[in-house]
Amino acid sequence: MKPADKYLKLVEWSEEDQNYVGSSPGFLGPCCHGKDETQVYKKLCKIIEEWVDIYTKDKRPLPEAFTDKQFSGKFVLRVDKGLHKALAIKATQAGESMNTFCSRQLENSITGQSQT
Repeated sequence: MKPADKYLKLVEWSEEDQNYVGSSPGFLGPCCHGKDETQVYKKLCKIIEEWVDIYTKDKRPLPEAFTDKQFSGKFVLRVDKGLHKALAIKATQAGESMNTFCSRQLENSITGQSQT
């Protein structure tokens, strides 16, 4: 595996630009675009490899790669008091702890699964 392989690569459609846009969150912002998603991905991979080479030649430390990050499974989230109350009510109605309820809601919103 090459060092560049560890970096997250996103290719997303931009309505504004009417193009696919490639980026590497945590390393490079939007850095390439085009009409063909596969070609944008290939450009993005090449750009990341080039930047890894530049960092290496300049003896600069590379940003932490996304694949190397460790996640604890917990984070603090601050919400409005009204939302906190509404979440507590919904969790109680569902017969779940607020943690379980909120975790399920977040997962459903990310995966696109319907709520049960």
